[in-house]
Amino acid sequence: MKIKSYSKVLSALAISSLLLAACSNDTEKSSTKEKKGKDVEQVDTSLFPTKTTNQGEPIDGGHLTYGLVSDTPFEGILNKVFYQGDPDNQVITFFDEDLLDTDENYVFTNDGAASYEISDDNKTVTLTIKDNVNWQDGKPVTGADLEYAYLVLGSKDYKGVRYDEQMALIEGMEEYHAGKADSISGIKVDGKKITFTFKKANPSVTTGLWTYPLHKEYLSDVPIAKLESSDKIRKNPIGYGPFKVKKIVQGEAVEFEAFEGYHRGAPKLDSVTLKVVNPSVAVKSLENGDIDVASISADQFDQAKALDNVEILGKVDLAYTYIGFKFGHYDEKKAENVMDNPKFEDKRLRQAMAYAINNEEVGEKMYKGLRFPANSVITPNFKYNNKDVKPYEYDPEKAKKLLDEAGYVDTNKDGLREDPDGKEFKINFASMSGGDIAEPLTNYYIQQWQEVGLDVQMLDGRLHEFNSFYDLLKKDNEEVDIYQAAWGVASDPDPSGLWSRSAAFNYTRWVNDKNDELLAKGISEEAFDDQYRIDTYNEWQELIHEEVPIIPTLFRYTTTGVNKRVSGYDYLAERQYKWFNVGVTEEAK
Repeated sequence: MKIKSYSKVLSALAISSLLLAACSNDTEKSSTKEKKGKDVEQVDTSLFPTKTTNQGEPIDGGHLTYGLVSDTPFEGILNKVFYQGDPDNQVITFFDEDLLDTDENYVFTNDGAASYEISDDNKTVTLTIKDNVNWQDGKPVTGADLEYAYLVLGSKDYKGVRYDEQMALIEGMEEYHAGKADSISGIKVDGKKITFTFKKANPSVTTGLWTYPLHKEYLSDVPIAKLESSDKIRKNPIGYGPFKVKKIVQGEAVEFEAFEGYHRGAPKLDSVTLKVVNPSVAVKSLENGDIDVASISADQFDQAKALDNVEILGKVDLAYTYIGFKFGHYDEKKAENVMDNPKFEDKRLRQAMAYAINNEEVGEKMYKGLRFPANSVITPNFKYNNKDVKPYEYDPEKAKKLLDEAGYVDTNKDGLREDPDGKEFKINFASMSGGDIAEPLTNYYIQQWQEVGLDVQMLDGRLHEFNSFYDLLKKDNEEVDIYQAAWGVASDPDPSGLWSRSAAFNYTRWVNDKNDELLAKGISEEAFDDQYRIDTYNEWQELIHEEVPIIPTLFRYTTTGVNKRVSGYDYLAERQYKWFNVGVTEEAK
């Protein structure tokens, strides 16, 4: 969910010009655009390789050190059913994986740990787990293990966020979820085979079916309500991926050793060390050879590209950053979002805040072209991204006009607008720490909103670290009015997991009848017709653009530095097994 390019000196200059640009009139804004590309060197993102060029033979006994770039410890919820933050997911990718692989269009294939087939009526999916797929304690991965994952996800004792509309479409799941049945009638297990029968056909079964099993024999003695906090998840996790967890220093580091029984064959590395590295020292650690692989933030890109021992890989990420409005809270008992905060109920206020910020210049100057304005919450990696929906362009005069029309007027002539009732109107803005750009970017947005007369202030006068920031959102802290965050999106184009009425990940708590209707159409039987699905999601994106429950701010090129001794690293591999292919061709220096 984090889910990147200047040295510190140049960054300060670029940020200064951004802050000045927020105050410019139309003539000055035009002048700024004419100078585009002259005062700031842009990155040609088409030149990034996506795979390491080192084709040498990996040495025996190779060891790699992976830098988990973060200014906060990883939480340590090391299971896909329960984790919520990307740092934990980075740990999980070394030792566990999903049963089905995907192709370049994120559609399931039969190349992974299991194969699948769909019935003629598209209502039944059958997975067959391959014979050589075993857990790292030697026990076979079975259909019962995948069934157990669904029994956990659908349980009333499951407090995570991954039970969604698609799961509810399985026959018998709603009855099980309500506590009216002890099993899920639509799931049948026969050894290594498992069958799912849905109440209606759903096109997302080829991209979004949950295929992550849980080791039933290992975990089932722990009550579901206690699984997330158990040592079997946090301290001694078992997967069936290429590496086994050997030792965990909670929140700081993990030692992995090769799993010789991995179903694709023994990994090319004997061991891996994962350790948390502060963003401010990540490039220096790459230069020194202390780490072999690490993401590169935009503010350190210039330093990284100058390194002789490091190759930079890049791709357009399955992610977007956004500014969200808080509309209410999540009702745990009803398992649905409730809009009971009227502060941002007038969409003209939300639209005005979108027009008031200049994301084009943010991407060009703060991120040196590594980020670009987002037009939607469906990323450009997908054919479902509606190119006809344009990003909100920087137009402070239009923002002011919308605010005037909505009744947000400066009645006491202090330069800041009061609400339509003439009362003080203050907006608390929550934003998270991480990298040199985080605070200047937050202050930049605040200044631009103030330029159109809105009193926006950083919540608590500071940035919040990753875990505490998302805790504010999940618990619907009433002090948060708006927030800046990012989502890494899944390979399934269905956005229900973030946007539905019941989605716990819907942190804005925005609900809308038309939204419900279009999300349902997107996973309907009619949506097997690809054009129908494209048309549906086009209409949905138009709705989001008009209603502005969030302001999509930036899509991004994400970059990673890889030591030149590393071979076989594929940055486009979205599935975890990429680590199986990775080796080193010489010892670390």
